[in-house]
Formats: sequence, structure tokens, C-alpha cells
Amino acid sequence: MKAQTTFFRRLTSQYRRLLAVVSVLCCLNPGNPALAESATLPDQLIGVTQGFLEFTVEDYLATSQTEGRYEIQVNQLDPRLRMAACDKELTASLESPATPIGRVTVKIRCEGSSPWTVFVPAQVKLFRDVVVTTRPLKRAGIIEPGDVALRERDISLINQGFLTSPDQAIGQKLVRPMVMDQVVTLVHLEQAEVVRKGDQVVISATSGGLVVKMPGEALSNGGLNEQIRIKNLNSQRVIKARVTAPGQVEVAL
Repeated sequence: MKAQTTFFRRLTSQYRRLLAVVSVLCCLNPGNPALAESATLPDQLIGVTQGFLEFTVEDYLATSQTEGRYEIQVNQLDPRLRMAACDKELTASLESPATPIGRVTVKIRCEGSSPWTVFVPAQVKLFRDVVVTTRPLKRAGIIEPGDVALRERDISLINQGFLTSPDQAIGQKLVRPMVMDQVVTLVHLEQAEVVRKGDQVVISATSGGLVVKMPGEALSNGGLNEQIRIKNLNSQRVIKARVTAPGQVEVAL
């Protein structure tokens, strides 16, 4: 398994300007302006986190060629939090997880004369069109075209592999019942058997433009494109053939 790279970005000039604006607004506090000038306040940390995550999520979507829209919500910090004003450029990095989706923690660090580190929690929602059911479905049923459709969902909440095309679900067999508008994932599906042990099948053998057909008997169950054992009823030999349709298998000469 490949290790995933932790995302890290030094704040760009755009986000430094954002930080500067936030700093100015904080300094307009008439109650204690000296305190605002000598400390990094929670609003500044939230602004830095928001800007960093926007940049990082955009980078992740572009790099992984993932389509979708996202929403970022930075958790509120204790308003009493006061960190020393930093005399160097702040840095931000993604502490966890390895990808900027779902519940994340951003580490903001000052490496100036009075160094400090703050961890800011946030939530990144990523919305994509995924396959959902259009009606309640029974266990062991075969999914038909009208049973599923694409709907937008937050995939950060989906733990198992989701589907992005109805064709990935149509023709598959359900291993558990499903309610209406439920997201279909890989754990709900198994390959539907279109050939069963003992079925009489037609074996097609192809070589170039030549096609030879002969009768056979399935010695095991199989779904579409699966390799199964077949007995050639003409020669009585047992061969392996690929299931191409109900009652149809294919071998290459």
C-alpha cells in the first residue's frame, strides 16, 4: 500500500493579505487595542485555517482529478485563546488525516522568536453525484435500471466504496435489503449469477474471423465475464470459458 503524502502549504500572498486584514479588524477593538497588537487571536487562526484548507482541497481535487463541490467549516476556538504575535510568516499543514476530506486537523505554527503551535479542527464536506436507490429493494434481488439513480451526497460520510454510474450497479445482486434513497456501495453488491451449475450452454470458440459453436454444460456458477469450468458435450473435455450472457460462454482458440 502506498503511503499518502501529507499536504503542506506555506501561506500564499493571498492568504497573507487575508491574515493582515483580519489582524487589522482585530486591532480595532477599542476595549484593549494593545492586547490585539501583541497577540494572535482566534479569529486570525480561523482565517488562516480556512484559507489553507481552500487551497489544499482545490489542490487535492485537481491532483486526483476528482469532480465535486466542497464546503469547509472551521470549528470555533476558545475566545480566550491568546498566542504571542508572530514575527515570521505563519505556516499551516494538514495534521490528519492524509487527505483533506471529512474531519481534519490543521496545525498552524509560528517559528518566530516566540514559537508556538496550535491545532485547529475543521470539517471538509465533498459533494459528488453517487448511485442511490429509487425505491426499497429486497435482498438477493437483481438491480434493474429503474431501481437506481444519481444523487448528490457528501462522500466524506461514506465509509465504503460508492458508485458514480448506475451502470456499475445494474445487473448486480443485492446481498442485503435497501431502503429508498440509500447510497449503494460495493458492500451491498455481488456479481449476479447468469449461468448456474448444470445449465446447458453454447460454447463459442473464436479464432480471427472464424467462430465455432458447440454444446456444453456448466460445472460451476458464474456471473458476467467470469471464467468458469465447462464440459464440452461433443469431446467430453473440461475447459475454462468466459461467461458472456445467460447460456453463453466463450473461449479463444
